[in-house]
Amino acid sequence: MKQNNKNFFLWGAATSSYQVEGGIKNDWTRAGFDSGRAADHYSRFKEDFDLAKELGHNAHRFSIEWSRIEPEEGKFDKKEIEHYRKVVTALQERGLEPFVTLWHFTNPVWFAESGGFESPKAVFYFERYINFVTENLKDVKFWITINEPMVYTKNSYWLGIWPPGRPLSPLSYFRAIKNLIQAHKKASVVIKKVNPRAQVGIAKNIIYFEEDKHPWHYLQKLGEYWWNEYFLNKIFDHQDFVGLNYYFHKHIRRETHPVSDLGWGIYPEGLYQVLGVLKKYNKPIYVTENGIADAKDEKRAQFIKDHIDWMKKAMAEGVDVRGYFYWSLLDNFEWEKGFGPRFGLIEVDYKTMRRKIRGSAYLYKYFIKHS
Repeated sequence: MKQNNKNFFLWGAATSSYQVEGGIKNDWTRAGFDSGRAADHYSRFKEDFDLAKELGHNAHRFSIEWSRIEPEEGKFDKKEIEHYRKVVTALQERGLEPFVTLWHFTNPVWFAESGGFESPKAVFYFERYINFVTENLKDVKFWITINEPMVYTKNSYWLGIWPPGRPLSPLSYFRAIKNLIQAHKKASVVIKKVNPRAQVGIAKNIIYFEEDKHPWHYLQKLGEYWWNEYFLNKIFDHQDFVGLNYYFHKHIRRETHPVSDLGWGIYPEGLYQVLGVLKKYNKPIYVTENGIADAKDEKRAQFIKDHIDWMKKAMAEGVDVRGYFYWSLLDNFEWEKGFGPRFGLIEVDYKTMRRKIRGSAYLYKYFIKHS
Protein backbone atom coordinates (compact mmCIF):
# COMPACT_ATOMS: atom_id res chain seq x y z
CA MET A 1 0.00 0.00 0.00
CA LYS A 2 1.26 3.47 -0.87
CA GLN A 3 0.23 6.83 0.50
CA ASN A 4 0.13 9.79 -1.95
CA ASN A 5 2.78 8.20 -4.22
CA LYS A 6 5.64 9.64 -2.15
CA ASN A 7 5.62 7.61 1.03
CA PHE A 8 5.55 3.83 1.25
CA PHE A 9 3.21 2.64 3.94
CA LEU A 10 5.15 1.44 6.97
CA TRP A 11 4.18 -1.92 8.45
CA GLY A 12 5.85 -3.26 11.55
CA ALA A 13 5.78 -3.79 15.28
CA ALA A 14 7.02 -1.89 18.30
CA THR A 15 9.04 -2.44 21.46
CA SER A 16 10.44 -0.28 24.25
CA SER A 17 13.87 -0.64 25.83
CA TYR A 18 12.97 -1.40 29.46
CA GLN A 19 10.30 -3.88 28.43
CA VAL A 20 12.51 -6.06 26.25
CA GLU A 21 16.25 -5.33 26.56
CA GLY A 22 17.17 -6.53 30.04
CA GLY A 23 20.01 -5.44 32.31
CA ILE A 24 18.75 -1.91 32.94
CA LYS A 25 18.80 0.03 36.19
CA ASN A 26 16.56 3.08 36.30
CA ASP A 27 13.81 4.70 38.37
CA TRP A 28 11.52 1.70 37.77
CA THR A 29 14.01 -0.81 39.18
CA ARG A 30 14.58 1.51 42.14
CA ALA A 31 10.81 1.54 42.74
CA GLY A 32 10.63 -2.28 42.75
CA PHE A 33 9.47 -2.85 39.17
CA ASP A 34 12.49 -4.83 37.99
CA SER A 35 12.37 -6.19 34.44
CA GLY A 36 15.53 -8.25 35.01
CA ARG A 37 16.60 -9.94 31.80
CA ALA A 38 13.27 -9.00 30.20
CA ALA A 39 13.37 -10.64 26.73
CA ASP A 40 17.17 -10.27 26.44
CA HIS A 41 16.64 -8.19 23.30
CA TYR A 42 19.81 -6.21 24.05
CA SER A 43 21.86 -9.29 23.13
CA ARG A 44 19.46 -10.79 20.59
CA PHE A 45 18.32 -7.77 18.57
CA LYS A 46 19.74 -9.10 15.29
CA GLU A 47 17.94 -12.41 15.74
CA ASP A 48 14.72 -10.56 16.55
CA PHE A 49 15.06 -8.29 13.51
CA ASP A 50 15.63 -11.33 11.31
CA LEU A 51 12.26 -12.61 12.54
CA ALA A 52 10.62 -9.24 11.86
CA LYS A 53 11.96 -9.30 8.32
CA GLU A 54 10.72 -12.88 7.88
CA LEU A 55 7.29 -11.64 8.94
CA GLY A 56 7.18 -9.06 6.14
CA HIS A 57 7.78 -5.94 8.22
CA ASN A 58 9.40 -2.92 6.57
CA ALA A 59 9.71 -0.78 9.72
CA HIS A 60 10.31 -1.20 13.44
CA ARG A 61 9.69 1.10 16.38
CA PHE A 62 12.04 0.85 19.36
CA SER A 63 13.18 3.12 22.17
CA ILE A 64 16.53 4.29 23.47
CA GLU A 65 17.15 3.89 27.19
CA TRP A 66 18.22 7.23 28.67
CA SER A 67 19.68 5.51 31.76
CA ARG A 68 22.10 3.58 29.52
CA ILE A 69 23.14 6.68 27.58
CA GLU A 70 23.61 8.96 30.61
CA PRO A 71 23.99 6.74 33.68
CA GLU A 72 25.42 9.67 35.67
CA GLU A 73 24.44 13.30 35.30
CA GLY A 74 26.44 14.82 32.45
CA LYS A 75 28.43 11.63 31.73
CA PHE A 76 27.55 9.98 28.44
CA ASP A 77 28.41 6.36 27.69
CA LYS A 78 29.95 6.03 24.21
CA LYS A 79 29.69 2.24 24.35
CA GLU A 80 25.93 2.41 24.78
CA ILE A 81 25.30 4.93 22.00
CA GLU A 82 27.42 2.70 19.80
CA HIS A 83 25.09 -0.18 20.71
CA TYR A 84 22.09 1.78 19.49
CA ARG A 85 23.96 2.74 16.35
CA LYS A 86 24.36 -0.99 15.71
CA VAL A 87 20.63 -1.44 16.31
CA VAL A 88 19.81 1.22 13.72
CA THR A 89 22.27 -0.29 11.24
CA ALA A 90 20.87 -3.79 11.78
CA LEU A 91 17.39 -2.54 10.95
CA GLN A 92 18.54 -0.68 7.86
CA GLU A 93 20.49 -3.68 6.59
CA ARG A 94 17.30 -5.73 6.78
CA GLY A 95 15.19 -3.12 5.01
CA LEU A 96 13.34 -2.03 8.16
CA GLU A 97 12.87 1.71 8.66
CA PRO A 98 13.94 2.69 12.21
CA PHE A 99 11.24 4.55 14.14
CA VAL A 100 13.10 5.74 17.23
CA THR A 101 11.47 6.73 20.53
CA LEU A 102 13.67 8.88 22.77
CA TRP A 103 11.71 8.53 26.01
CA HIS A 104 9.34 5.70 26.92
CA PHE A 105 8.38 6.17 30.61
CA THR A 106 11.78 5.43 32.18
CA ASN A 107 14.32 7.81 33.72
CA PRO A 108 17.92 7.56 34.94
CA VAL A 109 18.08 7.32 38.72
CA TRP A 110 20.01 10.60 38.97
CA PHE A 111 17.31 12.39 36.95
CA ALA A 112 14.56 10.95 39.13
CA GLU A 113 16.44 12.01 42.27
CA SER A 114 16.76 15.54 40.88
CA GLY A 115 12.96 15.76 40.65
CA GLY A 116 12.33 14.08 37.31
CA PHE A 117 9.95 15.95 35.06
CA GLU A 118 8.88 18.12 37.98
CA SER A 119 12.34 19.68 38.19
CA PRO A 120 12.94 23.21 36.88
CA LYS A 121 15.98 21.74 35.10
CA ALA A 122 14.10 18.83 33.53
CA VAL A 123 13.84 20.44 30.09
CA PHE A 124 17.54 21.34 30.12
CA TYR A 125 18.53 17.78 31.04
CA PHE A 126 16.24 16.29 28.40
CA GLU A 127 17.47 18.65 25.68
CA ARG A 128 21.09 17.77 26.46
CA TYR A 129 20.31 14.04 26.24
CA ILE A 130 18.48 14.51 22.93
CA ASN A 131 21.37 16.48 21.49
CA PHE A 132 23.86 13.71 22.32
CA VAL A 133 21.68 10.95 20.85
CA THR A 134 20.76 12.73 17.63
CA GLU A 135 24.32 13.92 16.99
CA ASN A 136 25.36 10.27 17.09
CA LEU A 137 22.43 8.89 15.08
CA LYS A 138 22.18 11.49 12.34
CA ASP A 139 20.80 9.18 9.66
CA VAL A 140 17.59 8.32 11.56
CA LYS A 141 14.60 9.86 9.80
CA PHE A 142 11.70 9.20 12.20
CA TRP A 143 11.85 10.35 15.82
CA ILE A 144 9.24 10.07 18.58
CA THR A 145 10.32 12.36 21.40
CA ILE A 146 7.87 11.26 24.12
CA ASN A 147 5.61 8.24 24.50
CA GLU A 148 2.13 8.76 25.97
CA PRO A 149 2.77 11.85 28.11
CA MET A 150 -0.74 11.94 29.55
CA VAL A 151 -0.67 8.23 30.50
CA TYR A 152 2.64 8.79 32.26
CA THR A 153 1.51 11.86 34.22
CA LYS A 154 -1.80 10.24 35.16
CA ASN A 155 -0.22 7.01 36.43
CA SER A 156 2.74 8.72 38.11
CA TYR A 157 1.23 11.87 39.63
CA TRP A 158 -2.52 11.25 39.83
CA LEU A 159 -2.98 7.53 40.50
CA GLY A 160 0.52 7.07 41.93
CA ILE A 161 0.96 3.53 40.56
CA TRP A 162 4.11 4.36 38.56
CA PRO A 163 7.32 6.03 39.70
CA PRO A 164 7.65 8.43 41.40
CA GLY A 165 4.36 7.20 42.89
CA ARG A 166 2.64 10.39 44.01
CA PRO A 167 -1.12 9.80 44.16
CA LEU A 168 -3.39 12.83 43.86
CA SER A 169 -0.59 15.35 43.49
CA PRO A 170 -2.14 18.04 41.24
CA LEU A 171 0.78 20.46 41.43
CA SER A 172 3.27 17.76 40.40
CA TYR A 173 0.86 16.58 37.70
CA PHE A 174 0.52 20.00 36.06
CA ARG A 175 4.20 20.81 36.44
CA ALA A 176 5.20 17.54 34.75
CA ILE A 177 2.77 18.14 31.86
CA LYS A 178 4.16 21.64 31.32
CA ASN A 179 7.73 20.35 31.32
CA LEU A 180 6.92 17.49 28.95
CA ILE A 181 5.43 19.97 26.49
CA GLN A 182 8.52 22.15 26.66
CA ALA A 183 10.78 19.09 26.49
CA HIS A 184 9.15 18.01 23.24
CA LYS A 185 9.49 21.48 21.72
CA LYS A 186 13.17 21.74 22.64
CA ALA A 187 13.84 18.21 21.40
CA SER A 188 12.17 18.98 18.08
CA VAL A 189 14.40 22.01 17.54
CA VAL A 190 17.52 20.01 18.39
CA ILE A 191 16.61 17.15 16.05
CA LYS A 192 15.82 19.51 13.17
CA LYS A 193 19.10 21.32 13.69
CA VAL A 194 21.03 18.05 13.42
CA ASN A 195 18.93 16.71 10.53
CA PRO A 196 16.55 19.19 8.82
CA ARG A 197 14.94 16.30 6.90
CA ALA A 198 14.01 14.38 10.06
CA GLN A 199 10.36 13.75 10.89
CA VAL A 200 9.45 14.44 14.54
CA GLY A 201 6.32 13.59 16.51
CA ILE A 202 5.02 12.10 19.75
CA ALA A 203 3.08 8.91 20.48
CA LYS A 204 -0.29 9.84 21.94
CA ASN A 205 -2.58 7.33 23.60
CA ILE A 206 -6.25 8.03 22.87
CA ILE A 207 -9.14 6.03 24.29
CA TYR A 208 -12.41 5.98 22.38
CA PHE A 209 -15.50 6.66 24.49
CA GLU A 210 -18.72 5.15 23.21
CA GLU A 211 -21.72 7.43 23.32
CA ASP A 212 -23.44 7.20 26.68
CA LYS A 213 -25.77 9.63 28.46
CA HIS A 214 -24.36 8.83 31.88
CA PRO A 215 -23.16 12.21 33.25
CA TRP A 216 -20.00 10.85 34.88
CA HIS A 217 -19.04 9.07 31.66
CA TYR A 218 -19.64 12.27 29.72
CA LEU A 219 -17.32 14.18 32.08
CA GLN A 220 -14.65 11.46 31.68
CA LYS A 221 -14.90 11.76 27.91
CA LEU A 222 -14.64 15.54 28.00
CA GLY A 223 -11.61 15.36 30.29
CA GLU A 224 -9.81 12.78 28.17
CA TYR A 225 -10.37 14.61 24.90
CA TRP A 226 -9.62 18.03 26.43
CA TRP A 227 -6.21 16.92 27.69
CA ASN A 228 -5.39 15.23 24.38
CA GLU A 229 -6.27 18.39 22.48
CA TYR A 230 -4.45 20.59 24.99
CA PHE A 231 -1.17 18.70 24.55
CA LEU A 232 -1.42 18.37 20.77
CA ASN A 233 -2.38 22.03 20.34
CA LYS A 234 0.57 23.16 22.46
CA ILE A 235 3.09 21.28 20.31
CA PHE A 236 1.32 21.74 16.95
CA ASP A 237 4.13 23.77 15.37
CA HIS A 238 6.78 21.34 16.60
CA GLN A 239 5.57 18.06 15.15
CA ASP A 240 5.62 16.67 11.63
CA PHE A 241 3.30 13.78 12.40
CA VAL A 242 1.03 12.43 15.12
CA GLY A 243 1.69 8.99 16.56
CA LEU A 244 -1.46 7.25 17.78
CA ASN A 245 -1.52 4.47 20.36
CA TYR A 246 -4.95 2.83 20.46
CA TYR A 247 -5.91 -0.24 22.49
CA PHE A 248 -9.47 -0.07 23.76
CA HIS A 249 -12.62 1.93 24.37
CA LYS A 250 -14.58 2.82 27.49
CA HIS A 251 -18.19 3.02 28.46
CA ILE A 252 -20.14 2.82 31.69
CA ARG A 253 -22.59 0.17 30.62
CA ARG A 254 -21.87 -3.51 31.20
CA GLU A 255 -19.17 -4.73 28.80
CA THR A 256 -20.67 -6.61 25.86
CA HIS A 257 -17.65 -6.76 23.55
CA PRO A 258 -14.96 -9.47 23.59
CA VAL A 259 -12.09 -8.66 25.92
CA SER A 260 -8.35 -9.28 26.06
CA ASP A 261 -6.52 -11.18 28.82
CA LEU A 262 -6.34 -7.85 30.64
CA GLY A 263 -10.09 -7.33 30.39
CA TRP A 264 -9.73 -4.53 27.85
CA GLY A 265 -12.69 -4.31 25.51
CA ILE A 266 -11.90 -5.18 21.89
CA TYR A 267 -13.51 -2.47 19.79
CA PRO A 268 -11.79 -2.00 16.40
CA GLU A 269 -14.22 0.70 15.27
CA GLY A 270 -12.73 2.89 17.98
CA LEU A 271 -9.52 3.16 15.95
CA TYR A 272 -11.54 4.54 13.05
CA GLN A 273 -13.24 7.01 15.37
CA VAL A 274 -10.07 8.39 16.97
CA LEU A 275 -8.33 8.63 13.60
CA GLY A 276 -11.26 10.80 12.56
CA VAL A 277 -10.69 12.99 15.62
CA LEU A 278 -7.03 13.47 14.64
CA LYS A 279 -7.82 14.36 11.02
CA LYS A 280 -8.38 18.02 11.93
CA TYR A 281 -4.69 18.47 12.77
CA ASN A 282 -3.85 18.00 9.09
CA LYS A 283 -0.73 16.01 9.94
CA PRO A 284 0.36 12.56 8.77
CA ILE A 285 -0.64 9.90 11.30
CA TYR A 286 1.19 6.72 12.25
CA VAL A 287 -0.54 4.09 14.38
CA THR A 288 2.46 3.62 16.67
CA GLU A 289 0.86 1.02 18.97
CA ASN A 290 -2.14 -1.26 18.63
CA GLY A 291 -2.15 -4.65 20.28
CA ILE A 292 -3.77 -7.25 22.49
CA ALA A 293 -2.77 -9.37 25.48
CA ASP A 294 -3.68 -12.87 24.27
CA ALA A 295 -1.53 -15.66 25.70
CA LYS A 296 -3.38 -18.41 23.81
CA ASP A 297 -3.21 -16.48 20.52
CA GLU A 298 -6.91 -17.05 19.94
CA LYS A 299 -8.03 -13.48 19.26
CA ARG A 300 -4.92 -11.69 17.98
CA ALA A 301 -5.26 -12.41 14.24
CA GLN A 302 -8.87 -11.21 14.15
CA PHE A 303 -7.91 -8.23 16.33
CA ILE A 304 -5.23 -7.15 13.84
CA LYS A 305 -7.40 -7.74 10.77
CA ASP A 306 -10.36 -5.80 12.15
CA HIS A 307 -8.26 -2.84 13.27
CA ILE A 308 -6.51 -2.68 9.90
CA ASP A 309 -9.87 -2.80 8.13
CA TRP A 310 -11.18 0.12 10.18
CA MET A 311 -7.92 2.00 9.62
CA LYS A 312 -8.34 1.53 5.88
CA LYS A 313 -11.87 2.88 6.10
CA ALA A 314 -10.53 6.04 7.75
CA MET A 315 -7.90 6.34 5.02
CA ALA A 316 -10.54 5.95 2.32
CA GLU A 317 -12.33 8.90 3.92
CA GLY A 318 -9.26 11.11 3.70
CA VAL A 319 -7.36 10.48 6.94
CA ASP A 320 -3.63 10.59 6.12
CA VAL A 321 -2.41 7.39 7.82
CA ARG A 322 1.08 6.33 6.76
CA GLY A 323 1.99 3.43 9.02
CA TYR A 324 0.82 0.76 11.43
CA PHE A 325 2.90 -0.77 14.25
CA TYR A 326 1.50 -3.72 16.17
CA TRP A 327 2.34 -3.85 19.88
CA SER A 328 4.48 -5.76 20.40
CA LEU A 329 7.05 -7.64 18.37
CA LEU A 330 7.97 -9.69 21.47
CA ASP A 331 6.36 -10.74 24.70
CA ASN A 332 7.64 -8.25 27.27
CA PHE A 333 7.60 -6.76 30.75
CA GLU A 334 4.26 -4.96 30.94
CA TRP A 335 5.12 -2.25 33.49
CA GLU A 336 3.30 -2.65 36.83
CA LYS A 337 1.56 -5.77 35.49
CA GLY A 338 4.85 -7.66 35.16
CA PHE A 339 5.44 -10.56 32.78
CA GLY A 340 1.91 -11.99 32.81
CA PRO A 341 0.34 -10.24 29.80
CA ARG A 342 1.43 -11.66 26.44
CA PHE A 343 1.26 -9.08 23.65
CA GLY A 344 3.95 -10.48 21.33
CA LEU A 345 3.72 -11.57 17.74
CA ILE A 346 6.66 -13.65 18.93
CA GLU A 347 6.34 -15.77 22.07
CA VAL A 348 9.27 -15.59 24.49
CA ASP A 349 10.14 -18.35 26.94
CA TYR A 350 11.53 -16.24 29.79
CA LYS A 351 13.54 -19.16 31.20
CA THR A 352 15.37 -20.13 28.00
CA MET A 353 14.75 -16.92 25.97
CA ARG A 354 13.66 -19.14 23.08
CA ARG A 355 11.61 -17.32 20.45
CA LYS A 356 8.58 -18.85 18.77
CA ILE A 357 6.55 -17.08 16.10
CA ARG A 358 2.84 -17.18 16.87
CA GLY A 359 0.33 -18.12 14.19
CA SER A 360 -1.22 -14.65 14.26
CA ALA A 361 2.14 -13.18 13.20
CA TYR A 362 1.95 -15.08 9.91
CA LEU A 363 -1.59 -13.86 9.36
CA TYR A 364 -0.37 -10.30 9.97
CA LYS A 365 2.27 -11.01 7.30
CA TYR A 366 -0.51 -12.05 4.94
CA PHE A 367 -2.43 -8.86 5.66
CA ILE A 368 0.71 -6.80 4.94
CA LYS A 369 1.40 -8.59 1.68
CA HIS A 370 -2.15 -8.17 0.41
CA SER A 371 -2.70 -4.55 1.47
